[in-house]
Amino acid sequence: MSENKKVRVGLCGAGFAGKFHAYGINRAYGVDAQVSVLCEPNRELAEQVAAKYGIPRICADYKELLNDASLNVIDLCTPTNMHHVMIEEALSAGKHVICEKPLTGYFGEPGDPQLVGEVDRKKMYEVVASRLDRLREAVKKSGRLFMYAENWIYAPAVTKSAEILRASKDKIMLMKADESHSGAHTRLADEWKNSGGGALIRQGCHPLSAVLFLKRTEAAARGEAYSVRDVYGDVGTALSNLPESERGAIVARPKDVEDTGMMQLTFGDGTKATVFASDAVPGGIRNTVEVNTTGGNMYCNICQNNSLISYAANDETLKDVYVTGNVETKRGYQYVMLEEEWFRGQIQEFQDFMECVAFDREPLSNIDIACETAQLMYAAYLSAAEGRKLPFHGL
Repeated sequence: MSENKKVRVGLCGAGFAGKFHAYGINRAYGVDAQVSVLCEPNRELAEQVAAKYGIPRICADYKELLNDASLNVIDLCTPTNMHHVMIEEALSAGKHVICEKPLTGYFGEPGDPQLVGEVDRKKMYEVVASRLDRLREAVKKSGRLFMYAENWIYAPAVTKSAEILRASKDKIMLMKADESHSGAHTRLADEWKNSGGGALIRQGCHPLSAVLFLKRTEAAARGEAYSVRDVYGDVGTALSNLPESERGAIVARPKDVEDTGMMQLTFGDGTKATVFASDAVPGGIRNTVEVNTTGGNMYCNICQNNSLISYAANDETLKDVYVTGNVETKRGYQYVMLEEEWFRGQIQEFQDFMECVAFDREPLSNIDIACETAQLMYAAYLSAAEGRKLPFHGL
């Protein structure tokens, strides 16, 4: 193990993701790590977040992070449509990179219609596959670390399932995974040009990465080859058929993206995994992974779980108390998330990332799983458009 290096992070973005990234880096132990600069064009927000997390300096221009010799890591919590350009720039500047999910997608090309979601899915797939090739090559040539901020890979329930698979060496026969809720609370999610797709990529990237990680773990434990043989996708926008008066608790307002999607993978050994994602499921966020093996099964209930169940007679009681993500009301019985960043794996992922930089080792969540997740997502979109199962050859 090499000498422990100082880890100095330039954090780009002070929104939802930026805040828990700052919190996770602050929680890292056994390494000298800190967020040294926060880049955020909204000065008021930047000052609030910097004060809360003890970040000594703020700036509004991303180039300042690239040119700051004191920084060895750039942490990207920016909109997905900015990721691929910023990753390449950061690597070229000699920085290690942390990037939020999803890695990238299709966001429009010259000549596209105003609603990007109307673009032919084959074109989308080809553009994304080419971009992923370029990103992998950029990481390889740079000699720097790429750390994909996929917290499900680090969630305690998932990492314990991986431990069980290594110990048992049982064959995974079927996995089912889901992330659903009643819709994103930002209207940027309503259009393909911002998010690169709808519920399937925005939420489904989490459970997809988890099942890929677990299948890779099983294959390694058994000394077997790992591959994805084919993918089948199906998507829909049921909300488009509902009048506003009937949407109830659903906050999603999709324009050219799906509100519900699923994909089924067949691995090289013939076993299956199904991933489901929806913006049309009220009751708070739902994060689950079910793993069925030849010797048993594991059910990962990341959230909502029942560590604490509370009851409130009205919304006012808990109006200033965080209960869980994407819940529409705080009245009645609630599944209260305790130490949510820990249950979701966000503390553990930043511990890993900070150690990787300090001790020069590869992260558990790296460029390979980031690229495979993104490519499979667009293979699923193409499959859904063509109404057939697609062979998958990977990058």
